[in-house]
Amino acid sequence: MPSSYDVIIVGAGHNGLVAGAYLAEAGLRVLILEKRPVVGGACVTEEIWPGYRVSTAAYVNSLFRPEIVRHLQLAKYGFQMLARNPSSFTPFPDGRYLFLGPDPELNRREIGKFSAADAAAYPRYEAMLDRVARFLEPLLLEAPPDPWSYRLSDWTRWARLAWRFRRLGQDDGRWALRILTAPARTILDDWFESEQLKATLATDAVIGAFASPSTPGTGYVLFHHVMGECEGVRGVWGYVRGGMGALTQALARAAEDRGAHILCQAEVQSIQVSNGQTQGVILADGREYRARCVASGADAHVTFCRLVGRKHLPEPFVQAIERVDYSSASLKINLALAELPDFRALPGRQPGPQHRGTIHICPDLDYMERAYDEARRGVPSTYPILECTLPTVMDETLAPPGKHIMGLFVQYAPYRLAQGSWDDHKEAFVDRCLDVLAQYAPNIRQAILHRQVLSPVDIERTFGLTGGNIFQGAMVPHQLFFQRPVVGWSQYRTPIVGLYLCGSAAHPGGGVIGACGYNAARVILEDRRRWK
Repeated sequence: MPSSYDVIIVGAGHNGLVAGAYLAEAGLRVLILEKRPVVGGACVTEEIWPGYRVSTAAYVNSLFRPEIVRHLQLAKYGFQMLARNPSSFTPFPDGRYLFLGPDPELNRREIGKFSAADAAAYPRYEAMLDRVARFLEPLLLEAPPDPWSYRLSDWTRWARLAWRFRRLGQDDGRWALRILTAPARTILDDWFESEQLKATLATDAVIGAFASPSTPGTGYVLFHHVMGECEGVRGVWGYVRGGMGALTQALARAAEDRGAHILCQAEVQSIQVSNGQTQGVILADGREYRARCVASGADAHVTFCRLVGRKHLPEPFVQAIERVDYSSASLKINLALAELPDFRALPGRQPGPQHRGTIHICPDLDYMERAYDEARRGVPSTYPILECTLPTVMDETLAPPGKHIMGLFVQYAPYRLAQGSWDDHKEAFVDRCLDVLAQYAPNIRQAILHRQVLSPVDIERTFGLTGGNIFQGAMVPHQLFFQRPVVGWSQYRTPIVGLYLCGSAAHPGGGVIGACGYNAARVILEDRRRWK
């Protein structure tokens, strides 16, 4: 392999692969370095047990930008979405249950079991979200304008944004502002009365966040999860055939076909800087690769505090980076099952509608508040929120015949514990999670063949995500848009000439979106004349 490139990308996560594909397509010599044996970062499929191919971390998709899918022709490389209908199943302790999905009649009938008023309001709520999403979605695929810049381009974009906001109208504009700033609970209380519906919807406001539904800003996290689409239907999440790694494998093949080189088991130890300009990277094994442009898919803490070092950076910038909030309270459990869970609310061990979508174990908003209150004190929730998926019901390629994979994404498992360490407590906490699930599906324990647990500390160790934060920084109002990762540096550039951020640490943030890599590649190409 050559030792000199036009661009070196640190990390072969989905954003790094997107950036690499676009830059290689533009004719640049691109090297993508990945410390793990497999590309994909936290978006991978791994054979953890013989015959079981598990989406180890990320587990469902909706947010990945369709523009990228089309441009890179990912279907040609095996990318295929499996739409779920119904999308979700929420069983309740009293034996009732709630389905939600893309079918309006299903939603009307299911919500009507709990509230006729909510059944009537739900289509209006979805229509409002759709209008606000159409306003906000274009912002995902462009660098945020800087409000303190004197550049005409920034002020032109602000003016264009203000004009588009005005065209939303007063009512939808008011909702857009509330979504961006208000607690999810406030928004849901404004629209609905049934706890069953509100609890089901509110899980999207806290998944991956160290926050309760009453925390200001969770309205945006709720909204962030409805901006995507599956098979052209907005807000619907689906499985990727072959697991989430099939997406990043398709991206890797698209990048390689365009000329990018990908090197796995190549951990970057440092980004080399001289006179304020990037020079390349040094790997942990001593190998060196030179480039005047480096794009980091790692989070801001890893990039600047570990790989660059504060001596090369302005002190105010370092202080701002050190204030980035990486609060996390998520834990992932992967199970191999001999049979499907048999729910008290809707019995059956053969694949049914209750097994297709996301299964929410969370009876009401107060349950969520109590779980968060414990975590806030450094105590894993006694009664955690569980978001469960069974991808093998729709994708038979992932497990041996008749067997299944179940993923549980758990809130709240605080990164910092009041007592002890996660290495000491995680198995006991997982047993508690399974006890909670068994209250709804009594056969779950006897069905388990294997289990894998990723505590917040394991997520940090395995995927290099500071604090175990799956978004590379909390998705709170003061860390979004022109404030991500920090004020003054939201346009993918950094204080080091030739160094860029291309991962979820940059706008628009976390989730398997691909927009961060896409936007960073465009900025790099704009700046090419500076480092050519």
